Amino acid sequence: MSEITTDEDGETAGSPKNDPDETVLEDGSDPDDPEGSGPEPPDDTDDSGIQIDMISAERLEGMRTMEKIRLILDGVHDGNIVILEQGLAPDEESKLIEVTMSEINPDGFTGIEIETYPGEGGNESGFLGRLMGKDDPNKLTVIGPANRIETLHKDESLISTLVTRT
Repeated sequence: MSEITTDEDGETAGSPKNDPDETVLEDGSDPDDPEGSGPEPPDDTDDSGIQIDMISAERLEGMRTMEKIRLILDGVHDGNIVILEQGLAPDEESKLIEVTMSEINPDGFTGIEIETYPGEGGNESGFLGRLMGKDDPNKLTVIGPANRIETLHKDESLISTLVTRT
């Protein structure tokens, strides 16, 4: 059996002092917050970091072309970097560029920077396959606001990018 000790003020050892301004119920909840909503969620307008949205192939799989484009552009409009586990098909990428061009606004949205490199076996399709539009969609794609992302280096296995906070 454990022993309960008290300190010189009569408080249980190791427990916080009873402050009448800081009432806490037995279950640890705050009586001033009866719904238990807890602390306020973080403010999404905080510019201390850069948000990166990594979108799985499974999430994109059941979407139509325009749903994919809206998902990507909505993230980029918010200043986020979007990384697609599996790239877009050539016709989807063309449509993304077309929609982006129509949304460019000199006082706001400056467009996108998009870089793609093939995944495993990406070079097996060869030049003729790419020429015929049989691009391997199994590739990683990085998309971000044109005014925040700059590609420094790209080759078959590396995309080096500088991302700024602006």
